[in-house]
Amino acid sequence: MLMDANPLLDFSGLPRFAEVKPEHIAPAVDQLLADNRALIEELTRPETPATWDEFAQPLEDANERLGRAWGVVGHLHAVLDSPPLREAYKENQPKIVQYWTALGQNLALFEKYKALRAGPAFEHLTGAQCRIVDNEIRDFRLSGAELAPAEKARFAEIQEESAKLATSFSENMLDSTNAFVVYVTDRKALTGIPDDVLEVARAAAEKEGRAGWKLVLHIPCYLPVMQYAENRGLREIMYRGSVTRASGEFAQAFAAENEFERVTNGTPQAAPPAPEAIAAWDDTPLIERILGLRQEAARLLGYASFAEVSLVPKMAETPRHVLDFLEDLARKAKPYGERDWAELNAFAAAELGLAQVEAWDVAFASERLRQARYAFSDQEVKQYFPEPKVLAGMFRLVETLYGIRIEEAAAETWDPTVRFFNITDGGGELVGSFYLDPYARETKRGGAWMDEALTRRRTPSGVQRPVAYLVCNFSAPVGGKPALLTHDDVLTLFHEFGHGLHHLLTKVESLGVSGIRGVEWDAVELPSQFMENFCWEWDVVRHMSAHVDSGAPLARVLFDKMLAAKNFQSGMQTLRQLEYALFDMRLHFDFDPAAGRTPLELLEDVRREVAVAMPPAYNRFPNTFSHIFAGGYSAGYYSYKWAEVLSADAYSLFEEKGVLDPATGARFRDEILAVGGSRPAIESFRAFRGREPSPEALLRHSGMTGAPAAPA
Repeated sequence: MLMDANPLLDFSGLPRFAEVKPEHIAPAVDQLLADNRALIEELTRPETPATWDEFAQPLEDANERLGRAWGVVGHLHAVLDSPPLREAYKENQPKIVQYWTALGQNLALFEKYKALRAGPAFEHLTGAQCRIVDNEIRDFRLSGAELAPAEKARFAEIQEESAKLATSFSENMLDSTNAFVVYVTDRKALTGIPDDVLEVARAAAEKEGRAGWKLVLHIPCYLPVMQYAENRGLREIMYRGSVTRASGEFAQAFAAENEFERVTNGTPQAAPPAPEAIAAWDDTPLIERILGLRQEAARLLGYASFAEVSLVPKMAETPRHVLDFLEDLARKAKPYGERDWAELNAFAAAELGLAQVEAWDVAFASERLRQARYAFSDQEVKQYFPEPKVLAGMFRLVETLYGIRIEEAAAETWDPTVRFFNITDGGGELVGSFYLDPYARETKRGGAWMDEALTRRRTPSGVQRPVAYLVCNFSAPVGGKPALLTHDDVLTLFHEFGHGLHHLLTKVESLGVSGIRGVEWDAVELPSQFMENFCWEWDVVRHMSAHVDSGAPLARVLFDKMLAAKNFQSGMQTLRQLEYALFDMRLHFDFDPAAGRTPLELLEDVRREVAVAMPPAYNRFPNTFSHIFAGGYSAGYYSYKWAEVLSADAYSLFEEKGVLDPATGARFRDEILAVGGSRPAIESFRAFRGREPSPEALLRHSGMTGAPAAPA
């Protein structure tokens, strides 16, 4: 009866998205928390044996139910946000955080796990179960289980407040992104912007009963404007709005936008938000508080910095180890970045009349330089990548490599544009399923991600098949045509599908290390970045391209131009990622938030070391760095480059054996994807590659071997 009345308490199958309402959240959370706490009381009694079947498994089952229910709530908060849902989420999040914090600090549970580890039954557990027990013991220590009572209480307060702050950080980003709009009624001001982008902008304006075009900061609109708009003033206004979101500088962006509309349209088109609303979106005080809480929590646990805590469950050994890795890459990339920047400035001066390339000129001038050098544009390439063709080609690739089959199926979803797919093996048996939510909308946070809906595990009724969410923010179809993807969009889709395959193709049946669970954070990007390599292979690309109008396949000559341009500005792009990674690690390692310096000043120090293009003073990048302030990448953003070394080196075996070689694909599936977190990631890499990882493949793939050529 409870299942029927509350869809969040129905664990019999897939989530019942269409039936979930904000009022279901509190009753479901309260019921599950009460059930779990009653179970924990039973499990911690002295008479309960410290065995897998009688202790660890029941606790895992109960937490899985809670995680599934709250996972649906968190997913909807990310993809279908609304004021009632947001309120219900914020009301119940503290209960969830309090539960997990108390669980991690429960000394009786900790002692049970230690007894299980030390007891005679431990040697009879599977390898996956042994790793789960070891991980649990580690995580109890990192959760403060061994702290004194007063310190435990403070640690719990920190965890709860930190979770609230992360949610507010993310909501401020979404609200400020939605708030900044540029209305244009003069078509001449939009010269250069692709027609399909303008069609969407016109439809958005018409939806509000306005004439002209509505330009927004969501990526499907923002990037083409920055890349193609010939109106430099428009680019600067859009750039300023984007880089001051969720900051005290945002009000000045609205003032500049208002003046731009007055000059361009003859009159401003809309009043800016109230000053108190803009002030409420400012993430600056949240950043300061988040950093202070992380530092305090680390010291309670006996560590000198939050970075040291963050690295305990990762591959990298120490913050200095990470910094050495990043700084070495920066030294190797800097000459290439300096060459890229010099080339861009020389071209902009000679061909575009720009004496100085500013931040809002970079994408525009770079696209013009790319077109001049390689005789093609991103917009030209985009016509060859309609979404249905790309999906079919991507599915064909993984079906060839991994011996699986992917077919669309029916399932209840949260939006009409969301699709559902089943994966079966060669014998027709279900392996897993995934939802695909590809398009941007105002109720959805930006970016792209994969998350788990269900994780593979063994249950009394059989094996629970994994289910994933794949979420992107591409431009939606318009004008009766399918959605068109840029090649960068294609890379993003492949990247997230790589994460999805890591989750879906696991063969591990113990929940704690199944799929992506238990995988070291600095190795979790290996399968995703690995997948991106196939987007540069002719035998893959030719099967996922067809011109949206003529149906003609992508010409080999155009693909060869794309390939020639693959490492265009790779030095600048690498330095940008290293800038973010160094800022993150230093922020959490040797930066003292109480010493009077600001994170922005630290970022400026990092930029002086590694950047070749300096942004304007009003840029407030930290205020939108959700990866480290509202995601799981705090003191871990380096993972992208760290895992890229692994992924490029893993892919080099496919280059040796054949990029579509099923035998190599089967080996990658068996040694990397299938084992999940059941063994250390370095062991999985060695098992696949037959040796230790080497950075040479990454440098070669990035075109950074040998001395960089002088600017043309």
